[in-house]
Amino acid sequence: MRGEFGSISRKGFEVKFNYGLRSRSHRVVQDSSMVVDALRQSCWANMPPELLRDVLMRIEASESTWPPRKNVVACAGVCRSWREITKEIVKTPELSGKLTFPISLKQPGPRGSLLQCFIKRNRSNQTYHLYLGLNQASTDDGKFLLAARKCRRPTCTDYIISLNADDVSKGSTTYIGKLRSNFLGTKFTVYDAQPPNAGARISKSRSTRRLGSRQVSPRVPAGNYPVAHISYELNVLGSRGPRRMQCVMDAIPANAIEPGGVAPTQTEFVLSNVDSFPSFPFFRSKSNRTESLHSGLLSGPKDEMLVLKNKAPRWHEQLQCWCLNFNGRVTVASVKNFQLVASAENGVAGQEHENVILQFGKVGKDVFTMDYQYPISAFQAFAICLSSFDTKIACE
Repeated sequence: MRGEFGSISRKGFEVKFNYGLRSRSHRVVQDSSMVVDALRQSCWANMPPELLRDVLMRIEASESTWPPRKNVVACAGVCRSWREITKEIVKTPELSGKLTFPISLKQPGPRGSLLQCFIKRNRSNQTYHLYLGLNQASTDDGKFLLAARKCRRPTCTDYIISLNADDVSKGSTTYIGKLRSNFLGTKFTVYDAQPPNAGARISKSRSTRRLGSRQVSPRVPAGNYPVAHISYELNVLGSRGPRRMQCVMDAIPANAIEPGGVAPTQTEFVLSNVDSFPSFPFFRSKSNRTESLHSGLLSGPKDEMLVLKNKAPRWHEQLQCWCLNFNGRVTVASVKNFQLVASAENGVAGQEHENVILQFGKVGKDVFTMDYQYPISAFQAFAICLSSFDTKIACE
């Protein structure tokens, strides 16, 4: 059975669909519904659910790390029945500590342990690539996760974030959000292309407007869902002193870091056609963007939102520098290095207040480690780290 699964590929499906058609000059365009129907009636789609679930559970358990874990993603792309069962079997990063599907990048990280990633910077084209570390070395060919491109504006700077390293633009179907700074580089806002609670819908009174005798649904612009605000304080010591930063997580409640606390978890991207099979290695589609502008965001006062602050470094007399314990994950001194913990204004104390939620540091000329855990996601952590790259006129 294992050998049979190894032969499944998109090419194999294309061969099956094109079998019996005419030559290329006489080939006609097939209706997409015919392709889906043919796939549903294939031998793979008609496997007994109990047998299919057992096989997929074995594959998910055996392929626990990348790159072998791509086989789990391939199983989810076979057909709808395979996809639904695979989605039930594969747990969120909070429970499994693994990143499998693209939506995993929007879900909170694991509890109690840091998920180790690294960022590679390309100075020539102002791009940043996030990778999942496959081993302790941060210079290996990790699993690509996200890409960002720096775009300078007259009054601000944007960092466009995409799932596709070859198409980093707001018009791309793989665009998932952005980071925007003010002119001084001291205040940043993280925007999500979709609301944190993707299941919420706007009310009928707000979702439609009348145009003559017709009702037209408004198009909500992409990237208009603020999920975090980052601020850097003025450094009176200039470049000789450490930076002081604070992050207000608009969509995460302060009690999320307490035992039993819960952070919003997206379960899927908003799809326009759930039966489509995209060419991108993960299944995704264009968002219909019909959610409320503020759905999923906390509506309470600021003290109900999770506030993160950088952990204060200590001055080392012998080394004559500011030091933080990164547990070997950071090897090069840099003003960009930081660790974020829960702020005291959240009302938490004890171990929850000392746990590092996000740490970022330099290990090479253009290589930086990024480790994060619950309750923030890889997307949120990546955006926060991008703010450290930006030039801060008033802070340095």
